[in-house]
Amino acid sequence: MDEKTTRRDSLVKVGGFLVGALAAGGAGSASAGTEGTGPAAVASGAVACVLTPEMTEGPFYLPDEKVRRNITEGRPGTPLALKLKVVNASNCKAIKGAAVDIWHADAGGVYSGVQGSPGTTFMRGIQPTGATGVAQFLTVYPGWYQGRAVHIHVKVHLGGNVVHTGQLFFDDTLTDAVYKAAPYNTRGPRDTRNAGDSIFANGGSRSLLAVRRSGAGYVGSITMGVHRS
Repeated sequence: MDEKTTRRDSLVKVGGFLVGALAAGGAGSASAGTEGTGPAAVASGAVACVLTPEMTEGPFYLPDEKVRRNITEGRPGTPLALKLKVVNASNCKAIKGAAVDIWHADAGGVYSGVQGSPGTTFMRGIQPTGATGVAQFLTVYPGWYQGRAVHIHVKVHLGGNVVHTGQLFFDDTLTDAVYKAAPYNTRGPRDTRNAGDSIFANGGSRSLLAVRRSGAGYVGSITMGVHRS
């Protein structure tokens, strides 16, 4: 499938709870970005955070995702818990109240809402970041589809603005292990690994999830450094 860059900058419209969280996050951390650190400190090495690389949104983004932690809707796959942390790239401080928006293919490589599945919403959702800047999701390990390495799409919204659009990737050796089990092993071998993925080539090595085993599934985590606007 072609992952052509889209130009949509649609803002997610969510319930009053999340709108309030966004407003609080936008106002509460504005001063955090001006505490004598900033880009110069990043360049000098005084601050360890770096800006997370921007990547194409892809053709499968849908606005108005559901605000929910569990996005599986009962579809099969190896359990995957995600812990996605958002920090200010200028000073490494956690950003509370950001809205993290993710979407990815199910175990069979299918996206909801498109590809002949209109009206469906599996593997899509939004969560606000808490006091430590972490948004958590319960999902399954994504399946593959033609021409792409295994990935998860992500947007970060803050104060009504999209401050990051990117994709999260997995170590190929881990994916090989996961795909030995059902339902992944009912499909043929995937045709694209990270090294052969044109989008991974543009910063994907800095967007790799750190994944550890947890019971019958995995926990994946990453810290995303963003500019506040």
